[in-house]
Amino acid sequence: MAVVRRSDCEGFHRRDVLTIGAAGALGLSLPTFLAAQAQAKAKNGNTQAKAQGVILLWLAGGPATIDMWDNKPEAPEGIRGEFQSIDTKVPGIQLAETFPKTAQVVDKLTIVRSLHHTIPSHGPASVFMTTGNKPTAALQYPSMGSLAAKLLKSEVGVPPYVTFGDLRNGGAGLAGYLGTGYNPFVIEGGGGRGNFSVRGLTLKGSFTLEELEKRDALLRKFDNGLAGLDSSNELVDGLDTFHQQALEILKSDKTRRALDLNAEKPATRELYGNTPFGQGALAARRLIEAGVRFATVSFGGWDTHQQTFTRHKTTLAPTTDTVVSALLNDLDDRGLLESTIVMVAGEFGRTPKINKNAGRDHWARSMACLLAGGGFKRGYVHGSTDSSGMAPSSEPVTPDDIASTIFHNLGIDPHMELQTPTGRPMQLFREGKVIDKILA
Repeated sequence: MAVVRRSDCEGFHRRDVLTIGAAGALGLSLPTFLAAQAQAKAKNGNTQAKAQGVILLWLAGGPATIDMWDNKPEAPEGIRGEFQSIDTKVPGIQLAETFPKTAQVVDKLTIVRSLHHTIPSHGPASVFMTTGNKPTAALQYPSMGSLAAKLLKSEVGVPPYVTFGDLRNGGAGLAGYLGTGYNPFVIEGGGGRGNFSVRGLTLKGSFTLEELEKRDALLRKFDNGLAGLDSSNELVDGLDTFHQQALEILKSDKTRRALDLNAEKPATRELYGNTPFGQGALAARRLIEAGVRFATVSFGGWDTHQQTFTRHKTTLAPTTDTVVSALLNDLDDRGLLESTIVMVAGEFGRTPKINKNAGRDHWARSMACLLAGGGFKRGYVHGSTDSSGMAPSSEPVTPDDIASTIFHNLGIDPHMELQTPTGRPMQLFREGKVIDKILA
Protein backbone atom coordinates (compact mmCIF):
# COMPACT_ATOMS: atom_id res chain seq x y z
CA MET A 1 0.00 0.00 0.00
CA ALA A 2 1.43 3.36 -1.01
CA VAL A 3 2.24 5.90 1.67
CA VAL A 4 0.43 9.20 1.21
CA ARG A 5 2.58 12.15 2.20
CA ARG A 6 0.92 15.00 4.01
CA SER A 7 2.00 18.62 4.00
CA ASP A 8 1.44 19.48 7.64
CA CYS A 9 0.15 18.41 11.03
CA GLU A 10 -3.51 18.84 10.08
CA GLY A 11 -3.20 16.14 7.44
CA PHE A 12 -4.03 18.09 4.31
CA HIS A 13 -2.64 17.08 0.95
CA ARG A 14 -0.07 19.40 -0.57
CA ARG A 15 -0.84 18.07 -4.05
CA ASP A 16 -3.77 19.07 -6.25
CA VAL A 17 -5.13 21.86 -4.08
CA LEU A 18 -5.08 24.57 -6.70
CA THR A 19 -5.79 22.44 -9.74
CA ILE A 20 -8.13 23.92 -12.31
CA GLY A 21 -8.53 20.61 -14.09
CA ALA A 22 -6.81 19.37 -17.18
CA ALA A 23 -7.74 21.30 -20.27
CA GLY A 24 -8.64 18.13 -22.13
CA ALA A 25 -6.84 16.46 -24.96
CA LEU A 26 -6.94 19.62 -27.08
CA GLY A 27 -6.80 22.29 -24.41
CA LEU A 28 -10.29 23.38 -25.42
CA SER A 29 -11.84 23.49 -21.95
CA LEU A 30 -9.75 26.58 -21.28
CA PRO A 31 -12.44 28.92 -22.64
CA THR A 32 -14.61 27.91 -19.71
CA PHE A 33 -11.72 28.89 -17.50
CA LEU A 34 -11.52 32.23 -19.27
CA ALA A 35 -15.24 32.88 -19.54
CA ALA A 36 -15.50 35.27 -16.63
CA GLN A 37 -12.66 37.38 -18.02
CA ALA A 38 -14.90 38.83 -20.74
CA GLN A 39 -16.88 40.62 -18.03
CA ALA A 40 -13.81 42.05 -16.28
CA LYS A 41 -13.61 45.83 -16.29
CA ALA A 42 -10.46 47.34 -14.86
CA LYS A 43 -11.38 49.94 -12.24
CA ASN A 44 -8.21 51.41 -10.85
CA GLY A 45 -9.03 53.77 -8.02
CA ASN A 46 -5.46 55.09 -7.94
CA THR A 47 -3.70 55.78 -11.21
CA GLN A 48 -0.31 56.25 -9.50
CA ALA A 49 0.71 52.62 -9.77
CA LYS A 50 4.21 51.97 -8.47
CA ALA A 51 4.23 48.28 -9.36
CA GLN A 52 3.06 46.16 -12.28
CA GLY A 53 3.38 42.68 -10.81
CA VAL A 54 3.82 40.61 -7.67
CA ILE A 55 5.90 37.56 -6.75
CA LEU A 56 4.73 35.83 -3.58
CA LEU A 57 7.24 33.42 -2.05
CA TRP A 58 4.96 31.29 0.09
CA LEU A 59 6.47 29.44 3.06
CA ALA A 60 3.80 26.81 3.59
CA GLY A 61 3.28 25.39 7.05
CA GLY A 62 3.95 28.42 9.22
CA PRO A 63 7.57 29.60 9.43
CA ALA A 64 9.12 30.27 12.83
CA THR A 65 9.97 33.88 12.05
CA ILE A 66 11.12 34.25 15.67
CA ASP A 67 14.16 32.24 14.51
CA MET A 68 14.52 34.10 11.22
CA TRP A 69 13.72 37.78 10.80
CA ASP A 70 12.72 38.66 14.38
CA ASN A 71 15.35 36.68 16.27
CA LYS A 72 15.28 36.78 20.10
CA PRO A 73 18.68 35.51 21.31
CA GLU A 74 18.33 37.45 24.59
CA ALA A 75 14.93 35.96 25.48
CA PRO A 76 14.61 33.67 28.51
CA GLU A 77 15.62 30.03 28.28
CA GLY A 78 12.88 27.92 26.74
CA ILE A 79 12.01 30.75 24.37
CA ARG A 80 15.25 31.84 22.78
CA GLY A 81 16.36 29.63 19.96
CA GLU A 82 19.73 28.23 19.04
CA PHE A 83 20.62 30.97 16.57
CA GLN A 84 22.60 34.11 17.27
CA SER A 85 21.85 37.35 15.46
CA ILE A 86 24.11 38.83 12.80
CA ASP A 87 24.48 42.35 11.48
CA THR A 88 23.11 43.19 8.06
CA LYS A 89 23.94 45.69 5.35
CA VAL A 90 21.75 48.21 7.18
CA PRO A 91 23.16 49.35 10.54
CA GLY A 92 20.87 48.49 13.43
CA ILE A 93 18.97 45.72 11.63
CA GLN A 94 19.85 42.15 12.56
CA LEU A 95 18.68 38.74 11.35
CA ALA A 96 19.29 35.19 12.54
CA GLU A 97 22.71 33.84 11.62
CA THR A 98 21.05 31.30 9.29
CA PHE A 99 20.25 34.12 6.82
CA PRO A 100 23.67 35.52 5.84
CA LYS A 101 22.72 36.12 2.20
CA THR A 102 19.46 37.87 3.08
CA ALA A 103 21.46 40.02 5.51
CA GLN A 104 23.27 41.43 2.48
CA VAL A 105 20.03 42.47 0.73
CA VAL A 106 18.24 44.01 3.72
CA ASP A 107 18.91 47.38 2.08
CA LYS A 108 16.30 46.33 -0.50
CA LEU A 109 13.71 45.13 2.05
CA THR A 110 10.98 46.19 4.41
CA ILE A 111 10.73 43.73 7.31
CA VAL A 112 7.32 43.79 8.99
CA ARG A 113 7.84 42.41 12.49
CA SER A 114 4.46 43.32 13.94
CA LEU A 115 2.19 41.22 11.70
CA HIS A 116 -0.43 39.25 13.60
CA HIS A 117 -3.87 37.66 13.42
CA THR A 118 -5.97 35.21 15.44
CA ILE A 119 -6.24 32.04 13.33
CA PRO A 120 -3.79 29.26 14.31
CA SER A 121 -5.16 26.71 11.82
CA HIS A 122 -3.36 26.15 8.52
CA GLY A 123 -6.25 26.33 6.04
CA PRO A 124 -8.15 29.38 7.31
CA ALA A 125 -4.91 31.20 8.12
CA SER A 126 -3.65 30.60 4.57
CA VAL A 127 -6.91 32.01 3.22
CA PHE A 128 -6.57 35.12 5.39
CA MET A 129 -2.97 35.72 4.34
CA THR A 130 -3.53 35.12 0.62
CA THR A 131 -6.88 36.92 0.27
CA GLY A 132 -6.53 39.79 2.72
CA ASN A 133 -9.95 38.94 4.13
CA LYS A 134 -10.73 37.00 7.27
CA PRO A 135 -12.42 33.77 6.12
CA THR A 136 -16.12 33.25 6.62
CA ALA A 137 -18.44 30.35 5.84
CA ALA A 138 -20.81 32.70 4.03
CA LEU A 139 -18.46 33.68 1.19
CA GLN A 140 -15.21 32.58 -0.42
CA TYR A 141 -12.97 35.58 -1.01
CA PRO A 142 -10.67 35.76 -4.03
CA SER A 143 -6.93 35.52 -3.56
CA MET A 144 -4.74 38.52 -4.24
CA GLY A 145 -3.56 36.77 -7.40
CA SER A 146 -7.11 36.38 -8.67
CA LEU A 147 -7.86 40.03 -7.93
CA ALA A 148 -4.74 41.03 -9.84
CA ALA A 149 -5.86 38.85 -12.77
CA LYS A 150 -9.20 40.63 -12.85
CA LEU A 151 -8.12 44.21 -12.23
CA LEU A 152 -4.77 44.54 -14.00
CA LYS A 153 -4.41 44.62 -17.76
CA SER A 154 -2.75 41.43 -19.01
CA GLU A 155 -0.51 40.74 -21.97
CA VAL A 156 -2.04 38.74 -24.82
CA GLY A 157 -0.87 35.14 -24.76
CA VAL A 158 0.42 35.26 -21.18
CA PRO A 159 -1.51 33.92 -18.16
CA PRO A 160 -2.16 36.76 -15.71
CA TYR A 161 -1.85 34.63 -12.54
CA VAL A 162 0.32 31.57 -12.05
CA THR A 163 1.32 29.31 -9.19
CA PHE A 164 4.34 27.04 -8.81
CA GLY A 165 3.25 24.29 -6.46
CA ASP A 166 0.03 24.24 -4.49
CA LEU A 167 -0.77 26.40 -1.49
CA ARG A 168 -3.23 24.37 0.56
CA ASN A 169 -6.86 23.59 1.26
CA GLY A 170 -9.75 25.88 1.99
CA GLY A 171 -9.59 28.04 -1.11
CA ALA A 172 -6.21 29.72 -0.57
CA GLY A 173 -4.98 30.95 -3.92
CA LEU A 174 -8.33 30.51 -5.67
CA ALA A 175 -10.72 32.99 -7.26
CA GLY A 176 -13.58 32.71 -4.78
CA TYR A 177 -16.61 34.78 -5.71
CA LEU A 178 -14.89 36.05 -8.89
CA GLY A 179 -15.47 32.66 -10.51
CA THR A 180 -13.14 30.06 -11.97
CA GLY A 181 -12.11 32.36 -14.80
CA TYR A 182 -9.68 33.99 -12.38
CA ASN A 183 -8.17 30.88 -10.83
CA PRO A 184 -4.42 30.49 -11.29
CA PHE A 185 -2.71 28.68 -14.09
CA VAL A 186 -0.69 25.97 -12.36
CA ILE A 187 2.93 25.64 -13.48
CA GLU A 188 4.46 22.19 -13.23
CA GLY A 189 7.62 20.41 -14.23
CA GLY A 190 11.08 21.93 -14.05
CA GLY A 191 13.64 19.54 -12.65
CA GLY A 192 17.10 19.15 -14.07
CA ARG A 193 16.11 20.11 -17.63
CA GLY A 194 14.88 23.49 -16.49
CA ASN A 195 11.62 23.31 -18.46
CA PHE A 196 8.28 24.13 -16.90
CA SER A 197 4.85 23.96 -18.52
CA VAL A 198 1.36 25.25 -17.85
CA ARG A 199 -0.87 22.45 -16.63
CA GLY A 200 -3.46 21.49 -19.22
CA LEU A 201 -2.08 23.68 -22.01
CA THR A 202 -0.42 21.08 -24.21
CA LEU A 203 -1.39 19.36 -27.43
CA LYS A 204 -1.50 15.60 -27.05
CA GLY A 205 0.21 13.25 -29.44
CA SER A 206 0.55 14.43 -33.04
CA PHE A 207 -2.29 16.93 -32.86
CA THR A 208 -1.07 20.25 -34.31
CA LEU A 209 -1.99 23.89 -33.78
CA GLU A 210 -3.32 24.03 -37.33
CA GLU A 211 -5.67 21.15 -36.61
CA LEU A 212 -6.69 22.79 -33.35
CA GLU A 213 -7.52 26.04 -35.12
CA LYS A 214 -9.63 24.19 -37.71
CA ARG A 215 -11.54 22.42 -34.98
CA ASP A 216 -11.95 25.70 -33.16
CA ALA A 217 -13.33 27.38 -36.30
CA LEU A 218 -15.92 24.62 -36.61
CA LEU A 219 -16.84 25.02 -32.96
CA ARG A 220 -17.30 28.79 -33.46
CA LYS A 221 -19.88 28.10 -36.16
CA PHE A 222 -21.93 26.12 -33.67
CA ASP A 223 -21.45 28.85 -31.06
CA ASN A 224 -22.70 31.54 -33.44
CA GLY A 225 -25.84 29.54 -34.03
CA LEU A 226 -26.40 29.17 -30.30
CA ALA A 227 -25.84 32.89 -29.81
CA GLY A 228 -28.64 33.59 -32.27
CA LEU A 229 -30.98 31.46 -30.17
CA ASP A 230 -30.25 33.41 -26.99
CA SER A 231 -28.86 36.86 -27.61
CA SER A 232 -29.11 37.73 -23.92
CA ASN A 233 -26.69 35.02 -22.89
CA GLU A 234 -23.36 36.81 -22.50
CA LEU A 235 -21.49 33.56 -22.10
CA VAL A 236 -22.72 32.29 -25.47
CA ASP A 237 -22.21 35.68 -27.12
CA GLY A 238 -18.61 35.81 -25.98
CA LEU A 239 -17.63 32.17 -26.36
CA ASP A 240 -15.72 32.87 -29.58
CA THR A 241 -13.65 35.44 -27.70
CA PHE A 242 -12.93 32.97 -24.91
CA HIS A 243 -11.79 30.37 -27.44
CA GLN A 244 -9.58 32.90 -29.13
CA GLN A 245 -7.94 33.79 -25.82
CA ALA A 246 -7.39 30.10 -25.15
CA LEU A 247 -5.74 29.68 -28.52
CA GLU A 248 -3.56 32.76 -28.01
CA ILE A 249 -2.22 31.38 -24.72
CA LEU A 250 -1.70 27.95 -26.23
CA LYS A 251 0.08 29.33 -29.30
CA SER A 252 2.07 32.03 -27.56
CA ASP A 253 5.83 31.84 -27.64
CA LYS A 254 5.96 34.28 -24.70
CA THR A 255 4.96 31.77 -22.08
CA ARG A 256 6.97 28.91 -23.52
CA ARG A 257 10.08 31.06 -23.77
CA ALA A 258 9.66 32.40 -20.25
CA LEU A 259 9.39 28.89 -18.83
CA ASP A 260 12.52 27.62 -20.59
CA LEU A 261 15.25 28.12 -18.00
CA ASN A 262 17.84 26.75 -20.40
CA ALA A 263 17.84 30.24 -21.89
CA GLU A 264 19.38 31.53 -18.66
CA LYS A 265 23.09 31.64 -17.99
CA PRO A 266 24.21 28.71 -15.82
CA ALA A 267 25.58 31.19 -13.28
CA THR A 268 22.14 32.77 -12.88
CA ARG A 269 20.49 29.40 -12.34
CA GLU A 270 23.13 28.50 -9.77
CA LEU A 271 22.50 31.80 -8.00
CA TYR A 272 18.92 30.69 -7.25
CA GLY A 273 19.97 27.21 -6.14
CA ASN A 274 19.25 23.84 -7.71
CA THR A 275 15.97 23.33 -5.84
CA PRO A 276 12.34 23.42 -7.03
CA PHE A 277 11.85 26.58 -4.97
CA GLY A 278 14.87 28.29 -6.49
CA GLN A 279 14.20 27.32 -10.08
CA GLY A 280 10.52 28.19 -9.63
CA ALA A 281 11.46 31.66 -8.38
CA LEU A 282 13.70 32.16 -11.41
CA ALA A 283 10.88 31.08 -13.72
CA ALA A 284 8.53 33.45 -11.89
CA ARG A 285 10.94 36.31 -12.55
CA ARG A 286 10.98 35.38 -16.25
CA LEU A 287 7.18 35.25 -16.34
CA ILE A 288 6.92 38.67 -14.69
CA GLU A 289 9.23 39.98 -17.42
CA ALA A 290 6.87 38.43 -20.00
CA GLY A 291 3.84 40.21 -18.54
CA VAL A 292 2.42 37.89 -15.85
CA ARG A 293 0.88 39.98 -13.09
CA PHE A 294 0.99 37.66 -10.08
CA ALA A 295 3.16 34.60 -9.47
CA THR A 296 3.17 32.44 -6.35
CA VAL A 297 6.04 30.06 -5.65
CA SER A 298 5.52 27.68 -2.72
CA PHE A 299 8.08 26.08 -0.44
CA GLY A 300 6.64 23.68 2.15
CA GLY A 301 7.95 21.97 5.25
CA TRP A 302 7.67 24.81 7.75
CA ASP A 303 5.28 23.01 10.11
CA THR A 304 8.12 22.37 12.56
CA HIS A 305 6.52 20.86 15.65
CA GLN A 306 9.67 18.78 16.04
CA GLN A 307 13.39 19.52 15.66
CA THR A 308 12.76 23.00 14.34
CA PHE A 309 16.34 24.18 14.72
CA THR A 310 17.81 21.19 12.92
CA ARG A 311 15.36 21.59 10.06
CA HIS A 312 16.08 25.30 9.85
CA LYS A 313 19.83 24.79 9.75
CA THR A 314 19.89 21.93 7.25
CA THR A 315 17.17 22.77 4.74
CA LEU A 316 14.62 25.49 5.41
CA ALA A 317 16.80 28.51 6.11
CA PRO A 318 19.57 27.82 3.55
CA THR A 319 17.07 27.30 0.74
CA THR A 320 15.01 30.36 1.61
CA ASP A 321 18.09 32.51 2.21
CA THR A 322 19.45 31.62 -1.22
CA VAL A 323 16.19 32.22 -3.08
CA VAL A 324 15.27 35.52 -1.39
CA SER A 325 18.70 37.05 -1.91
CA ALA A 326 18.97 35.78 -5.50
CA LEU A 327 15.54 37.04 -6.53
CA LEU A 328 16.01 40.50 -5.04
CA ASN A 329 19.48 40.94 -6.53
CA ASP A 330 18.37 39.62 -9.91
CA LEU A 331 15.30 41.86 -10.08
CA ASP A 332 17.31 44.86 -8.96
CA ASP A 333 20.13 44.23 -11.43
CA ARG A 334 17.58 44.03 -14.26
CA GLY A 335 15.78 47.20 -13.21
CA LEU A 336 12.65 45.22 -12.39
CA LEU A 337 12.50 45.58 -8.61
CA GLU A 338 11.02 49.06 -8.76
CA SER A 339 8.03 47.69 -10.67
CA THR A 340 7.75 44.27 -9.01
CA ILE A 341 6.56 43.60 -5.48
CA VAL A 342 8.12 40.65 -3.66
CA MET A 343 6.38 39.27 -0.57
CA VAL A 344 7.79 36.44 1.57
CA ALA A 345 5.39 34.99 4.13
CA GLY A 346 3.55 31.96 5.48
CA GLU A 347 0.17 31.51 7.13
CA PHE A 348 1.27 32.23 10.71
CA GLY A 349 4.31 32.16 13.00
CA ARG A 350 5.23 29.69 15.70
CA THR A 351 5.13 29.69 19.47
CA PRO A 352 7.81 31.56 21.36
CA LYS A 353 7.86 28.68 23.83
CA ILE A 354 9.86 25.69 22.61
CA ASN A 355 8.00 22.42 23.11
CA LYS A 356 9.36 19.13 24.51
CA ASN A 357 10.22 17.91 20.99
CA ALA A 358 12.56 20.85 20.33
CA GLY A 359 9.87 22.32 18.07
CA ARG A 360 7.53 25.26 18.01
CA ASP A 361 3.76 25.02 17.60
CA HIS A 362 1.20 27.20 15.79
CA TRP A 363 1.17 30.86 16.78
CA ALA A 364 -0.72 33.55 14.90
CA ARG A 365 -0.41 36.31 17.52
CA SER A 366 2.99 37.39 16.23
CA MET A 367 4.82 36.79 12.97
CA ALA A 368 6.98 38.58 10.45
CA CYS A 369 7.02 38.95 6.68
CA LEU A 370 9.28 40.50 4.06
CA LEU A 371 8.21 43.06 1.46
CA ALA A 372 10.35 44.54 -1.28
CA GLY A 373 10.21 46.53 -4.50
CA GLY A 374 7.25 48.23 -6.14
CA GLY A 375 6.77 51.21 -3.82
CA PHE A 376 8.03 49.78 -0.52
CA LYS A 377 10.78 51.34 1.56
CA ARG A 378 14.25 49.88 1.43
CA GLY A 379 16.25 49.00 4.53
CA TYR A 380 13.35 49.49 6.92
CA VAL A 381 11.86 47.56 9.84
CA HIS A 382 8.22 48.19 10.67
CA GLY A 383 6.93 47.46 14.15
CA SER A 384 8.30 45.20 16.84
CA THR A 385 7.33 42.38 19.16
CA ASP A 386 7.89 42.19 22.90
CA SER A 387 11.09 40.76 24.36
CA SER A 388 9.77 37.19 24.16
CA GLY A 389 8.14 37.52 20.77
CA MET A 390 4.69 36.83 22.16
CA ALA A 391 2.83 39.73 20.55
CA PRO A 392 3.40 43.03 18.74
CA SER A 393 4.62 45.78 21.01
CA SER A 394 4.49 48.60 18.45
CA GLU A 395 2.68 49.39 15.20
CA PRO A 396 0.68 46.15 14.83
CA VAL A 397 -0.61 45.25 11.38
CA THR A 398 -2.84 42.48 10.05
CA PRO A 399 -2.96 40.48 6.81
CA ASP A 400 -5.63 42.73 5.35
CA ASP A 401 -3.39 45.76 5.98
CA ILE A 402 -0.59 44.05 4.04
CA ALA A 403 -2.95 43.21 1.15
CA SER A 404 -4.37 46.74 1.08
CA THR A 405 -0.89 48.22 0.89
CA ILE A 406 0.17 45.87 -1.92
CA PHE A 407 -2.87 46.82 -4.00
CA HIS A 408 -2.35 50.50 -3.24
CA ASN A 409 1.11 50.13 -4.77
CA LEU A 410 -0.41 48.32 -7.76
CA GLY A 411 -2.54 51.41 -8.36
CA ILE A 412 -5.78 49.83 -7.19
CA ASP A 413 -7.97 51.33 -4.48
CA PRO A 414 -8.09 48.65 -1.74
CA HIS A 415 -11.61 49.77 -0.86
CA MET A 416 -13.07 49.64 -4.35
CA GLU A 417 -16.14 47.44 -4.68
CA LEU A 418 -16.72 44.34 -6.76
CA GLN A 419 -19.91 42.33 -6.95
CA THR A 420 -20.53 38.73 -5.99
CA PRO A 421 -22.56 36.55 -8.40
CA THR A 422 -25.67 37.46 -6.40
CA GLY A 423 -25.05 41.18 -6.84
CA ARG A 424 -23.74 41.82 -3.36
CA PRO A 425 -21.17 44.67 -3.32
CA MET A 426 -17.87 43.70 -1.69
CA GLN A 427 -14.87 45.85 -0.92
CA LEU A 428 -11.59 44.27 -1.98
CA PHE A 429 -10.36 44.22 1.62
CA ARG A 430 -13.09 44.84 4.15
CA GLU A 431 -11.00 46.01 7.08
CA GLY A 432 -7.55 46.61 5.63
CA LYS A 433 -5.72 49.92 5.89
CA VAL A 434 -2.78 51.12 3.82
CA ILE A 435 0.37 51.13 5.97
CA ASP A 436 1.77 54.55 5.08
CA LYS A 437 5.00 54.12 7.02
CA ILE A 438 6.25 51.32 4.78
CA LEU A 439 5.67 53.23 1.55
CA ALA A 440 8.71 54.61 -0.24
